[in-house]
Amino acid sequence: MKVEAKKKDEVLDLGYYNKILREKSAEYIIQWALSFAEKPIITSNFRPYATVLIHAVVQQKPDIPVIWCDTGFNTSSTYEHIWEMEKSLRLNLYKYKPTFSKEFISYYYGIPDVNDRLHALFTELVKMEPFRRALKDHNPDVWFTNVRQGQSEHREKLDILSYTKNGILKVSPFYYATTKDLYQYTQQYNLAIEFDYYDPTKGEADRECGIQLL
Repeated sequence: MKVEAKKKDEVLDLGYYNKILREKSAEYIIQWALSFAEKPIITSNFRPYATVLIHAVVQQKPDIPVIWCDTGFNTSSTYEHIWEMEKSLRLNLYKYKPTFSKEFISYYYGIPDVNDRLHALFTELVKMEPFRRALKDHNPDVWFTNVRQGQSEHREKLDILSYTKNGILKVSPFYYATTKDLYQYTQQYNLAIEFDYYDPTKGEADRECGIQLL
């Protein structure tokens, strides 16, 4: 069954479309979303298996902007992984950094524990403000994201399609994929996986930093 493309300015019936797209492949979902997207973007933190979404979308739209908010606190292995991905996939990569330097942030705030009252401010400085800046610059109508079922309590309530509070259509082609599915994809296309990854804004893997709550 062919899924009808979204019309300009149409607000999708998420229940209807999510039910239909559940039976489709990630590649089909990406193709469908790109058929009507005017300003699509991908966001990535380049955590393990992030390569899967990026590769899948770039195969269909090589010039799509890939938005990366660099907190400044990534591991050297992650930076090397990003450089290799940018080169091998010829990514149209946009890097957004905090307004303040890592040295300034480290001196005044350190890396606060998630229960510290400064943690919210730290997250705002290193991730949320740069991300809002990216959204303002690119003004996307479609946002490809690697959200998957079971990653967090919030993400469990989402689906393949969801809307941000500002009406951006979020598309998560691999929402129902398992880690095994993603691993098999990396093997099929000979994609690297980097497990030496650190996100100072989360603390726990199943905790939201705030970007997916927008």
